[in-house]
Amino acid sequence: MASSQNSLVATLIANPSRPVLTDEIMALAATSLGQETERSVLARGIAADLIVPGTGQPKSVEAALRQVLAGQPIDIVVQPLATRRKRLFLADMDSTMIGQECIDELADYVGLKREVSEITERAMRGEVAFEPALRERVALLKNLPVNVVDEIIEKRITLTPGGRALVQTMRASGAYTCLVSGGFTLFTGPIGAKIGFNEHRSNRLIVEGGKLAGQVEEPILGREAKLTTLVELRTRFGLAHHETMAVGDGANDLAMLEEAGLGVAFHAKPAVAAAAQARIDHSDLSALLYMQGYRMDEIADI
Repeated sequence: MASSQNSLVATLIANPSRPVLTDEIMALAATSLGQETERSVLARGIAADLIVPGTGQPKSVEAALRQVLAGQPIDIVVQPLATRRKRLFLADMDSTMIGQECIDELADYVGLKREVSEITERAMRGEVAFEPALRERVALLKNLPVNVVDEIIEKRITLTPGGRALVQTMRASGAYTCLVSGGFTLFTGPIGAKIGFNEHRSNRLIVEGGKLAGQVEEPILGREAKLTTLVELRTRFGLAHHETMAVGDGANDLAMLEEAGLGVAFHAKPAVAAAAQARIDHSDLSALLYMQGYRMDEIADI
């Protein structure tokens, strides 16, 4: 049966390191949605589409699938089939495109990682406002030599699996990509280049005499600035709302995620995962390609 413009697509995604999406699981999921559900494998054992005809609600389809697949390490993303491909991609950096919080790694050099990490965690959960929390943490870094940044990037920062393939594949398909972070340009510049983003935006640390001054340039790029960046780039490229996608894990990403055509919470804090349109709890960043309908043979070989 041919899918219609009104169809929904439910994408089931497992972590590539644990390809548990069997034919039996796909059949179980498809059966739960009705006999007219089409199946399409995107990557054997890793990702598959279930195309649901009609005018159902994404949340009700998602709820039905989560019930039948409870306990399986499989992510579920449900959205309109006709508008799934995106032309603008914005991404948070810390704990999203990379596995670390850069400010926590800086703090480790002055023996304050525990104190700074606690403030970071509270800010990411939305318990304290991002801007004053950032000023408080940056003040603790005063007199830290700026050249430790290169060492941190080289020895401590790990790119999240699937991230480079995600950005390179979307760019090869004509999308524009922006790394937008509440972190610092000292990190987003080299990390954004390593991953392959078109541009990066973040905060600037004030440096005096080769050392951090314990201050950050104002205004601070936080929740509202991330939202503004999305709207600005969407307008610049003349894109429709549904052509945009954003990903993040913390409370300061929420406004950006809510404004995007598809906002994805990636291994996120509970409040963020609950509020986002889509959530990835098990897979790596390649999930953001599969949810757009890319097949394994279309993904950039990084």
